[in-house]
Amino acid sequence: MDKKIIKRLIDEINFMTTQTQEIKIMEVCGTHTKNIAMSGIKSLLPPNIKLISGPGCPVCVSEESYIDNAIEILRKYNVIIASFGDMIRVSGTNGNLLDEKAKGEDIRIIYSPLELIEMAEQIKNKNIVFLGVGFETTAPVIALTIKKAAERKINNLFFLTSLKLMPPILHYIMGQTINNIDGFICPGHVASVTGSEYFRFIEEEYYLPAAVCGFEAEDILIGIHNLVKQITQKENKKLNNLYTRCVKSNGNPIAKKLINEVFKVSDGEWRGIGIVKGSSLNINENYKKYDALNAFKIENKSFKINTNCQCKEVLLGNKIPKECNLFGKICNPFKPYGPCMVSSEGTCFIAYRYKEEV
Repeated sequence: MDKKIIKRLIDEINFMTTQTQEIKIMEVCGTHTKNIAMSGIKSLLPPNIKLISGPGCPVCVSEESYIDNAIEILRKYNVIIASFGDMIRVSGTNGNLLDEKAKGEDIRIIYSPLELIEMAEQIKNKNIVFLGVGFETTAPVIALTIKKAAERKINNLFFLTSLKLMPPILHYIMGQTINNIDGFICPGHVASVTGSEYFRFIEEEYYLPAAVCGFEAEDILIGIHNLVKQITQKENKKLNNLYTRCVKSNGNPIAKKLINEVFKVSDGEWRGIGIVKGSSLNINENYKKYDALNAFKIENKSFKINTNCQCKEVLLGNKIPKECNLFGKICNPFKPYGPCMVSSEGTCFIAYRYKEEV
């Protein structure tokens, strides 16, 4: 961290905002949210700049019915569930996978979907179901794993996916009038796959400034500086790629080809938010034999539960975590009531962990 650069950026941001009203900037990546808190960036900014966290944590937006389906498949078919770590603590309407593991069910934590190929070839006498969650960032490696399973004619590996797309939820957020977002910090991880042009619609359709940023403190502050400059100066608002060392305008063509080959775009349910049109990636017809919902018959009788958790409003940027009555009282990382408190990249978890006050 270059202290001179940090000081210069902070000084200039303060100077530009001395005569302005409140400015709301939303970041839509859990890693950005976490690094903003770890770096103490909010405490360095003038009080009229509000950094708001959007729905950038894939664990947080995975719907209750998704967990319910995983538990039903586990109980009914005696499969192995493979998952990223945070997912097993997320509750559906009827418990979570961590509870099932405590009862003796075979649930395994993996770090890369590609581990599944070797696992399936070694354990041929049992079906394996992988909980494939994420955004555009993780979709390519999941697609690659499905392709490899098909190439090797693996018949005991299946994928229960909850892959979300970023633009539709941003359209949803900007369709609201309650939060009045003035600018967006776009997720560098997503843009490294899709390209910075993926977020051009923010400028063209909503006339708002946007910046694709990296994840170091300097990267984030450069992004905030760029947005504040655009907001305070009466010029046409633009999308700027400030993460050119990793992000190209058109992204990674190999990764995008994998996504298009294996998945199809469908309507998707976002936890607490509901159905968002065209916001989900589902396994297409060519690879449907690997789709767990196609391979296993389940009743899918999910129902909504009301815990008075305000995770929906937090995900949409309408509230900050401490405005939820449960936050820090009966909801904490040790006993989370909502998904935003489960993941290390969840807004509530981060606010609790780093004692954010602003």
